[in-house]
Amino acid sequence: MTELPPGLLLIVGAVIVPLIPRVMRNAYMLALPVIGFWGLLIIPEGVHFSFDIFGYTLSPVRVDGLSLLFGYIFHIAAAISIIFAFHIKDTAQQMAGLIYAGAAIGGAFAGDLISLFVYWEGTAIASVFLIWSSRTDAAYRTGMRYLIIQVGSGVLLLAGAIIHFKEAGSLDFTKMGLTGLGPALIFIAFGIKAAFPLLHNWLQDAYPEATITGTVFLSAFTTKLAIYALARGFPGTEMLIWIGAAMTAFPIFYAVIENNLRRVLAYSLNSQLGFMVVGIGIGTELALNGTAAHAFSSVLYKALLFMSMGAVLYRTGTVNWSELGGLYKSMPYTAGFCIVGAASISAFPLFSGFISKSLIIAAAAEEGHWIVWLMLLFASAGVLHHSGIKIPYFAFFQHDSGMRPKEAPKNMLIAMGLAAFLCIAVGIYPAPLYAILPFQTNFVPYTTTHVVTQLQLLLFSALAFTYLIKTGLYPPALKSRNLDFDWIYRRLLPHLLKIFARTLVSADRKARAIFIDRIDKIIAGVFRHHGPEGMLARTWPTGSTVLWVAVLLAIYMVVYFI
Repeated sequence: MTELPPGLLLIVGAVIVPLIPRVMRNAYMLALPVIGFWGLLIIPEGVHFSFDIFGYTLSPVRVDGLSLLFGYIFHIAAAISIIFAFHIKDTAQQMAGLIYAGAAIGGAFAGDLISLFVYWEGTAIASVFLIWSSRTDAAYRTGMRYLIIQVGSGVLLLAGAIIHFKEAGSLDFTKMGLTGLGPALIFIAFGIKAAFPLLHNWLQDAYPEATITGTVFLSAFTTKLAIYALARGFPGTEMLIWIGAAMTAFPIFYAVIENNLRRVLAYSLNSQLGFMVVGIGIGTELALNGTAAHAFSSVLYKALLFMSMGAVLYRTGTVNWSELGGLYKSMPYTAGFCIVGAASISAFPLFSGFISKSLIIAAAAEEGHWIVWLMLLFASAGVLHHSGIKIPYFAFFQHDSGMRPKEAPKNMLIAMGLAAFLCIAVGIYPAPLYAILPFQTNFVPYTTTHVVTQLQLLLFSALAFTYLIKTGLYPPALKSRNLDFDWIYRRLLPHLLKIFARTLVSADRKARAIFIDRIDKIIAGVFRHHGPEGMLARTWPTGSTVLWVAVLLAIYMVVYFI
């Protein structure tokens, strides 16, 4: 079974999940990523499973340091997510989670653009069921928007791959750079999945609407696969430095005023992705190592934070901080694990975020990107503000809400405990993680300068938060929903589509008056009123479609030949 292409074991194994007895199903599901991880330990580097189809050579598996690191963390995340979901009985969710994780793993090892496209769309189609499984009207609408955006990203990827093949004569998934239309379309496809600014709202829209366990899966795979793809295809692309810098900064302002704590974490995830994108844009070995290390760390602490908020939602029915507080009294373990995740994402020394984020910040300084360096420091302070302090404080320690829910189920506590252990272990002893980075490194995170600078930054942010709370200047908890750039497709785009539809109907009626009625009169004249008078009018829906298709084809032909 370990000889299968990476990820395929989880995809194939998911198919028979409904056939496994309930008492054995959890053990079976957990065994899949464990066996898959073992397979990565023994698979040699290089290209595997190549085959020819229609005269083209595809390389569905390419193993090297970058793909292995993402493969390792994806398997770990799948195992932790499965443990967190032990209590659910919904086989649709269980199958979707396995297929989703398997597709992400397969994408991280794809050696050609067509294989990447297949796995890319696999993640989109499988993951949407983790949203729809909430079985609410909001989840169905959100899931449809999510699916359209994710599948649209795949369509751009496929179009870009075809154009790139015509331009370069190769389907190999290697460094491309923005050298033509094909790579540009691929770049946009990656940017959508990585939640670039103005392309990001599918993330904050979808993740909070997913099931409690589904959000944990979602936090680990989609965006990290996009980070891997950018690191593989566009390292050193300077545009990414500024895109990433913007990504680190703007979510902070939304996260501060957001009431739903899972949406706060979604904005926080957006900010963390920005650090990785900056590293890819810088493109040096140190920066790319930082991107890979931060992706590894981020998967762990974001999963931990989403799990802690999922446990709160599971026990209380809400994650709005206006309704929470005092939960540490009855959920002490969940509160403790949440604090570990908060310390990790805030890059406290001895936690995982510190040893990975330092690489990227150091790379920015080393290359003289001082404005970006300052933006990264600002973002680091902001992360402590909205995720390092706001999440645990308002959920567990602010004014007593009077809620006394039970502690999280044991399987949830075990999953959170594993993630928390890894966050601390990687932070204290980063050598094993540094050893599997794509490039050899002798970077030392625990220098006096790094530690003191980070502690000063964290202390300043903590004091600012305390001051705002004590003076009442902190934005109040409002039972409302922030409207971000998603206003475009939530409100403006549907309105524009209605206008377009009315315009089309009006044009359709005019076309009928000009063409159809006249043609019917001619037909009636030919048959001298004994023939099928009004024949075309009665078949107008079909005739209308044919007419508009003909018009579009005519326009296409004119443009093509010009």
